[in-house]
Amino acid sequence: MESYPHIEVNPAICAGQPHIHGTRITVSLIAREVESLRMSPDEVIAAHPHLSLAQVHAALTYFYDHRDIMEAAMRDADEIEASLRERFPARIKGLLTLR
Repeated sequence: MESYPHIEVNPAICAGQPHIHGTRITVSLIAREVESLRMSPDEVIAAHPHLSLAQVHAALTYFYDHRDIMEAAMRDADEIEASLRERFPARIKGLLTLR
């Protein structure tokens, strides 16, 4: 496996997802913030002040080098989340309507 500075893949951390070493910030989270939310790397750092610009760029490099695999994993995670939300709806909506 190719080595990326600042990026770690460890089955015991973040369910084996690539993440920034020493954190639980996944590459996919950084990619979503940049791709979907249109955040700049500086805005990502403002949202996660414990990260460095080098770490953010390393995450983006990893994402773009593995884009097909990363996007497929992100779609799978979205489907799992949607399924869980359907099976276990938020109880807060019911609590708010009781008032």
